[in-house]
Amino acid sequence: MQVYATLTRRELGTYFYSWIGFIVIAAAVFLMGLGFYTLAYNLQSEPVPAPITELFFSFYFWIILLFSAPLITMRLFALEKYSGTFETLMTAPVGDTQVVLAKFTAALIFYMLLWLPLAGCVLILHYFTRGSNLVDPGTLGSAYLGIFLLGSLYMAIGAFASALTRNQINAAIIAFAIGICFFLLSFLSREMPLHATWVNSVLDCMSVRRHMQDFGRGLVDTRPVVFYLTATVFFLFLTCRAVESRRWK
Repeated sequence: MQVYATLTRRELGTYFYSWIGFIVIAAAVFLMGLGFYTLAYNLQSEPVPAPITELFFSFYFWIILLFSAPLITMRLFALEKYSGTFETLMTAPVGDTQVVLAKFTAALIFYMLLWLPLAGCVLILHYFTRGSNLVDPGTLGSAYLGIFLLGSLYMAIGAFASALTRNQINAAIIAFAIGICFFLLSFLSREMPLHATWVNSVLDCMSVRRHMQDFGRGLVDTRPVVFYLTATVFFLFLTCRAVESRRWK
C-alpha cells in the first residue's frame, strides 16, 4: 500500500510540474466559466424545467471531457517509454498492477480537480436563487458521482491507449477515438429501427449522454454504475496486459 501511495503521489506531482497540466486546467476553467455565463444568461429570460446540475452537462461539459481525458492520460506510459525510464520503473520492486493503478489513480484525481470550479458555479447560483429548488445538495452529489464514474472510464481508456505506444500524440489520438465512439453510441439508439429492441437496450445501457442527464437530475441507477465500473476494470485489465507484454518481446 505504501508503494502504491508513493507512486500515486509521484505521478500526481508531475501534472503540476508540466505545462500540459496547467494548459488543461486553464482550458477547462475557461470552458466551465463560458458555460456558466451562457447558463446564467439564459436563466434570465425563461423558466428552467430541470435542475441546474443537469443543465451543466451541456456542450461545454462534453468538450472538456472528450479533449481533457486524452491530454491527461497520454503521458502515463508513453512518456516513460520515450524517455527510457519505463524499464527502470518496471525493474523496480513494484508490481505491474501497482504501477497501473497508481498512474490511473493520479490521472483520476487530477481529472476530478478540474471539476472543483463546477461546485463554485452551483454555489453562486444557489446564493442568488435562495428560496428556490434549483440547487439541491443530493442532486449535486449525484452529479459529481456521474462525473467520477465517467471520468474513471475515460481515464482507464486513456491509460490503455498510452500503454500501447511510446508516442504521446498517438496515445492521445487513440484515447480520443475510443472516447468519441462511446459518446456517439448515445445517439445510435434513436436511429435504430423499432423492432430492434434488444439492440436498443444494449445501446441504451451504454448511452453516456443519457446517464449524465440522469445523474444531473439526481437519479442514481445501479445499471450505469455497474456499467462504468465494469468498463473501467476491463480497460485497466487491458492496460495491465499491455504493460506485461514487454516480457514477451
